[in-house]
Amino acid sequence: MISTLHIKNIGIIEDLSIDLNKGLNVLTGETGAGKTLIIDSLQIISGGRFSKEMIRKGETNSFVEICLYEPESEDAEDGNIIVSREININGKNMCKINGRMVTVSELKKFMSNYIEIHGQNDNQNLLDNKQHLSYLDGFIGKKIEKYKKEYERYYEEYNMINHELKENLGDEKEKQRKLDLLNYQINEIEEANLKINEDEELEEKRKVIMNSEKINGNLEQASNLIEENSIDSISMAIRALEKIENIDEKYENVSTNLKSIYYELQEISRDIVGYKNETYFDKEERNYIEERLDLINNLKRKYGNTIKEILNYKDEIVKEIEHIENLEEYNTKLRKRIEETENEMNKLAEIIHKQREIYAKQLTKNINNEIEDLEMKNAKINIKIDYVEEYLKTGKDIVIFYIATNVGEDEKELSKIASGGEMSRIMLAIKKVLAESDKMSVLVFDEIDTGISGKAANSVAQKLKLIAENHQVLCISHLPNIAASADYNYFISKNINNDRTKTQIKLLEENEVINEIARISSGEINEVTIKYATELRNKKAS
Repeated sequence: MISTLHIKNIGIIEDLSIDLNKGLNVLTGETGAGKTLIIDSLQIISGGRFSKEMIRKGETNSFVEICLYEPESEDAEDGNIIVSREININGKNMCKINGRMVTVSELKKFMSNYIEIHGQNDNQNLLDNKQHLSYLDGFIGKKIEKYKKEYERYYEEYNMINHELKENLGDEKEKQRKLDLLNYQINEIEEANLKINEDEELEEKRKVIMNSEKINGNLEQASNLIEENSIDSISMAIRALEKIENIDEKYENVSTNLKSIYYELQEISRDIVGYKNETYFDKEERNYIEERLDLINNLKRKYGNTIKEILNYKDEIVKEIEHIENLEEYNTKLRKRIEETENEMNKLAEIIHKQREIYAKQLTKNINNEIEDLEMKNAKINIKIDYVEEYLKTGKDIVIFYIATNVGEDEKELSKIASGGEMSRIMLAIKKVLAESDKMSVLVFDEIDTGISGKAANSVAQKLKLIAENHQVLCISHLPNIAASADYNYFISKNINNDRTKTQIKLLEENEVINEIARISSGEINEVTIKYATELRNKKAS
């Protein structure tokens, strides 16, 4: 249950703390005093959406904090759970559960276990088709739990085997797709006929090609200069020295050295001519080198950074193909296990389905009885169960609540009802029937009395009182019947201080409760309305 709710800087609420109690807590007060803001704050702390326009004028952030007293909860510390949410004007959220930071989605999931809010247009759990099966199963109770747990055990095994089969390519289409891909990769690599270091050699050739004109010109110039000038000049110098080498040994040494230079220069000249001849590339050769390098680079992008890595990858593919082909025997065993698991699941799903069909009729009858008490005599609920082929976590049933609100009208899904007043009463009727099985700690009803009066109002008050025996109920109301049934009455008002409006709340004493019932019954507090309020209060108390 909620023991304390603290709200700060939301709308006209400046700083408000509310201590709440067990049973039926009814909030009444002036129009525009901030009653709806309290419900909005509960939605915010439950992970609901928040608009920055809700932040109090002149403030930079809003803050909501709640203390839940849940002594049996694993999440409680000393029986208490402290939850807070701070929202800044820049949209930044800070959510905490017992001091631990959580995301908004985590907050929403956590609070959905403790608080359920019903309003005029809210799409709450009760109107969520996905939740309808849990309501039916909750109504059935322990009679179905054993079968559900056994089914869920097989369901988990079923998913585990399917996952393993998928990983093992047990699906024939997936297996063939994988083999086709691997074979394509092998063929692509083999057709390239790669050689180690081939790419480096081609890059060198490509470099030469790109500079062939420059290289050829300079080699031509060097060759001409050596042949036309250097070699002829040295040859003439040698012949001159040969004429005097027998005169002195030193002339002979010079002649010998010059001859060595002459022969070496001739060798260099031949090399230059050879290099010059090598710089010639025809167009086809240039195109081949470019295409070959493109092919190698494309394979590198797919299979490895080097030719060696590409070839290693091909070897790994060969091993993987062998592995896949040898898995078939093991996968056959897995498929047999799936077949056996499906048989067991089908048996259990059939038992569960029959149980749900039986109890759906009783639940339908009980809800319709409650709806009739709420002055909706022509409205009829119908719980439909579709038995599907798909294996679901809870069986093979899809449960949806349908309703026809008037005679002669077609049934519609409960979640598609248009009238807010009808929706409120239908929600109340369902919650009344499910109250004993529903484990939700706190139920909040925002103006559930809209559009009702007279006998229906008495019935609504009675049902809220009954629900409050097993739940903490918070209800904003304008009906004296509901206010008279409350265990605790809170009055919401607003006042102006320093040219600013702010909300106040007060837990009423008994005499103040009588005055408030008198006020909302006729708008005036006088002897007649006081007498009526007292009688109404005494009647509800009895």
